[in-house]
Amino acid sequence: MVAAVGILSWRAVAASKVRAEVRMGEGGSELQDLTDSGELAAPRVEKPMVKSDSDWLSNLKPDRYAVLRKGETEAPFSGKLLVENRNGWYVCAACGLPLFKSDSKFDSHCGWPSFDAPAAFANVRTRRDTSLGMVRTEIYCARCGSHLGHVFDDGPTSTGLRYCVNSLSLDFKPMPALSKPVTDTAIFSAGCFWGVEKVFYETPGVVSTTVGYTGGHVRHPTYQQVCSGTTGHAEAVEVVFDPARISYRKLAKLFFLSHDPTTPDRQGPDYGHQYRSSVFFRTPEQEKEAREERDSLVAARTWSDPVVTEFAKASDFWKAEDYHQKWFLTHPVFCHRPATL
Repeated sequence: MVAAVGILSWRAVAASKVRAEVRMGEGGSELQDLTDSGELAAPRVEKPMVKSDSDWLSNLKPDRYAVLRKGETEAPFSGKLLVENRNGWYVCAACGLPLFKSDSKFDSHCGWPSFDAPAAFANVRTRRDTSLGMVRTEIYCARCGSHLGHVFDDGPTSTGLRYCVNSLSLDFKPMPALSKPVTDTAIFSAGCFWGVEKVFYETPGVVSTTVGYTGGHVRHPTYQQVCSGTTGHAEAVEVVFDPARISYRKLAKLFFLSHDPTTPDRQGPDYGHQYRSSVFFRTPEQEKEAREERDSLVAARTWSDPVVTEFAKASDFWKAEDYHQKWFLTHPVFCHRPATL
């Protein structure tokens, strides 16, 4: 009980501090570009793009140069992307880095395109702006340092954010109309689901991710109940994937390599039965492939200690509260390591 209360207290303090400070942080040095098929690629370390002012002047039209490189703001309700409603990506007009996706856009009635979350947390950086005699948070491209707009704490969705962006700072890349893929679903538990979701969400071939609770005996559990350790649930991630692009076996390998499967009921500073390492298989084939992947990694001496991952038949998966979903998009999360497949 003491452990559970300690975890809950830490989460509460972290959540309140992040809302005020950390979610406006600098992110990491790993950026995510677009693949040829128009999806977000896995994170990759990139050096900042550096150009002389004369180079920017020769590459950008004057109105874009004024906004992107000099920090000016276009007139409200003047941008061509304000009424863009197609499915696609909003990328930096100076270097092409994907910054926002169409499903995060909303009408804020402020006169500029608005989004509730970036395409990837590290792709959009922030800095303190006092240019108008007030304190604001400026947003800029993490690759080339170009000015985009500002972010405010008055968003209407669960992120609580409103990224207010100049149209001149962006180019729009529509997504091609594709037939809906035939998908499959995997469920894994590997510690705090904030970091686990980030690992799978950033993997090409994954269609969607949802964090929630499974493996317990209470219907419709809450986060507080699960943290108490009395419901038997694990913090888990439901991964919907396209088998034509990534196999279940590769997802199982990613699961094992992205956390420490040798620590019972614990990942890093988080401990309790809800943080156990578990594969919740939906079919006998999934169980077979996951066990084979574990055995292969054990034979390769990936870990020096015995693997304690449990294998359990998938049961009810209860979606977690909205504020837990895609937490990593607006908060720095580094508790699970990316793996190379």
